[in-house]
Amino acid sequence: MLNSKKKIFVAVTNDISTDQRVHKISNYLVSNNFDVLVYGRVLPTTFSVKRSYAIQRKKHFFNNNFLFYAEYNFRLFFTLLFYKCDAILANDLDTLPACFVASKFKKAELVYDSHELFSEGPELQGRNFVKGFWKLLESIFLPRIKKSFTVSQSIADYYNTKYNTNFGVVKNVPFLQREIVEGEVKFPTDNKTVLYQGVLNPGRGIKPMIKALHLLENIDLIIIGYGKVEVELHQYVIDEGLEDRVHFLGRIPHDALPNYTKLATIGMVLEEPLGLSFEYSLPNKLFDYIHAELPIVCGNLPEIKNIVEAHKVGVSVKDYNPETIAKAIDKLIHDKELYQQIKLNQQKAKSKFCWEKDQQLLDNYFK
Repeated sequence: MLNSKKKIFVAVTNDISTDQRVHKISNYLVSNNFDVLVYGRVLPTTFSVKRSYAIQRKKHFFNNNFLFYAEYNFRLFFTLLFYKCDAILANDLDTLPACFVASKFKKAELVYDSHELFSEGPELQGRNFVKGFWKLLESIFLPRIKKSFTVSQSIADYYNTKYNTNFGVVKNVPFLQREIVEGEVKFPTDNKTVLYQGVLNPGRGIKPMIKALHLLENIDLIIIGYGKVEVELHQYVIDEGLEDRVHFLGRIPHDALPNYTKLATIGMVLEEPLGLSFEYSLPNKLFDYIHAELPIVCGNLPEIKNIVEAHKVGVSVKDYNPETIAKAIDKLIHDKELYQQIKLNQQKAKSKFCWEKDQQLLDNYFK
């Protein structure tokens, strides 16, 4: 694509190690003759990773709220100011102020990847001042960015209508042929299992799923991941008396994760409608389950429901009552013909939703 190697600076506010979207895009850039530096931060759970691109992670004095974002963008701006690069890739709104201003100083091309509808996130609901602040940043920066893309058509439509932008869509999907660290793995139960994998944050439908276990026999819940409500969920399991049926496996490296995913019976994508960001989301676990040929129980959010129903890769629930969830899971478990047909449908769907196809769309932004 390029005759000479150009330098690109990639900014994220996470610790890089589990951000597969940034990892895949960075590898795409390396394969297209970019010299890539990914800039993130050090967290208590950070582990070392080996990548085909350079990584710079910094430990911050503040890790939450306004002080973190202020410190991060201040340090990011000065890092960028003294780093020679031809292009900057900003990931999400919280990296954008420093990246935008630095791109003007350096006359570097700016590309923006919105992983979510940031100003409509669940943690901002009911916090009008904070939400208004992020919306103000959106209104200042987004209309001025020429190259931008996001994870779902609904988010792209929202931005394009509200700010007269030109967002495209690059979905967060796995490789059809991906490298997996093989290894013997086993769940800590012999029962059939419902799997949740992903960040343990509010609004993921985990509590209703835990409660639904009371209505299901010989079915356990496997939880893989970490996050803000991890301790709260552990206590909730104790309060519900389900310690022997809910199993927390913690954080698992992404290149080993498919070994666990394929062991489950059903995958859950029960994100709740806590703000437009969730309503319009297309979480990567949805596609991970499809690639593992794992029948899905999903909520009533439009982007997720449309894929599940259009490609017949699972069942959707109309609400998040434990009774409704339990009924849907019971149907998937005991209707063997439906279960097998879903797995056949997933064999077709995963060739449509794969990184080999979606990464080609990046050519529109990095030429």
